[in-house]
Amino acid sequence: MARSNHTKTKAESIDIPAWLRGLPKAELHLHLEGTITPETLVELSARHDAEPLTLEQARALYVYEDFVHFLMAFKAVSERLRTPEDFALITHHMIRDLARQGVVHAEAYISFGILYKFKPQLTIESVMDAIEGARIAGEREFGVSLLWIIDAVRHFGVEEAARVFRTAAELQPKYPSIVGIGIGGDEARGPANDFRELYEEAKAAGLRLTAHAGESTGPVDGPASIWAALNIGAERIGHGLAAQHDAELLEVLAERQIPIELNVTSNIRTSCCAAYDDHPVREYFEAGLMVTLNSDDPPMFGSDLLNEYILVQDKFQFSLDEMREFAANSVEASFLPPPRKLKLLHEIETYGH
Repeated sequence: MARSNHTKTKAESIDIPAWLRGLPKAELHLHLEGTITPETLVELSARHDAEPLTLEQARALYVYEDFVHFLMAFKAVSERLRTPEDFALITHHMIRDLARQGVVHAEAYISFGILYKFKPQLTIESVMDAIEGARIAGEREFGVSLLWIIDAVRHFGVEEAARVFRTAAELQPKYPSIVGIGIGGDEARGPANDFRELYEEAKAAGLRLTAHAGESTGPVDGPASIWAALNIGAERIGHGLAAQHDAELLEVLAERQIPIELNVTSNIRTSCCAAYDDHPVREYFEAGLMVTLNSDDPPMFGSDLLNEYILVQDKFQFSLDEMREFAANSVEASFLPPPRKLKLLHEIETYGH
């Protein structure tokens, strides 16, 4: 007997956004300073500015045209972080927002490079004490675990990066949630090869290694930047957008299962990728790369991790089983200890069954 048109299959009856919200997942490419919403910015402005920003003025700061203007917008927002209490506030809000999206674990970048260069009135330890207090309270309140990746701004130079990475190594015994280091910023002005010795030193100190690579660079320089990141020991590649231009690189990334922290909406909003149809997320997935989905700087791009999952599933026509694979990749690629990974992977495998 033919099925009635009014009878939905199980797949058709699923509320996909709700299903994706409930899917346990990890966020691996998230900048703490980039999680400040316009509403939080108004709150910070009220604390510090003689003429506090209105919500409309705050929202205007989040509008930009390309990667360079994004960096300027990022700077304008992060300038309102002036006290340790400000950092505690944004950490609490970040964890709260992650929990609302069904995120069970996050690894967030915090830029010691920006603190050193632009906030000399703050000590690194005062900021760490503040965000650690918020992290511990947030995990207790919302059930989201959080680890820190200490970010150096590559175009500030090798000496500044050395200061950042050595500080991270010195502080790790006191703050075990400091799990790794990375380099962000302008790839063209801070080639990964310049940081080879520092990465070896950080690895010897027990820190895990990440690197932004192949984001804002072209079809020639982009793959070269990713190769360089691999050659200095990066265990995860942030963005990796330009790998699509190098077939050999794609093979190596797939064979070695180097996690790629993709940020689809970010790539579109910064004009690093011209259009969704040009984005390689489907190509990478089908080539067997270990792809993870991430949000980068959520309010600046208008898309948090849950919305990235919803967007990618819809625009690139991934099945729910394939979305489950993205979530499993995010846990597998994390720097969590094996017992927690296994527990979360089991939760993902059995989710929805």
